[in-house]
Amino acid sequence: MPNPIKSDAESLGTGKEIWIKHCQSCHGKSGKGDGSKAAQLKTVPEDMTKAEVQNQSDGSLFYKSSEGRKDMPSFKKKIPDENDIWQVVAYLRTFAE
Repeated sequence: MPNPIKSDAESLGTGKEIWIKHCQSCHGKSGKGDGSKAAQLKTVPEDMTKAEVQNQSDGSLFYKSSEGRKDMPSFKKKIPDENDIWQVVAYLRTFAE
């Protein structure tokens, strides 16, 4: 599924705000999986800069963010507006190596 949100300054800014609030504590400021809560988890948070993450489709990243997996919670209730999750997907693309 393609991202319906245009990647521009506004959407990336919103995505960054949401990232800081909901994702940064585990995935880290620059998406490397080294957030302040990462060491407390049973599984290592995904490094969003790696090619295997960046090569995934936007739809796949949206689904994983919405549904959660292992230590990562589902965000569909914490972030009920789907467009906000799409903006996070757009923002995490800025972490590509």
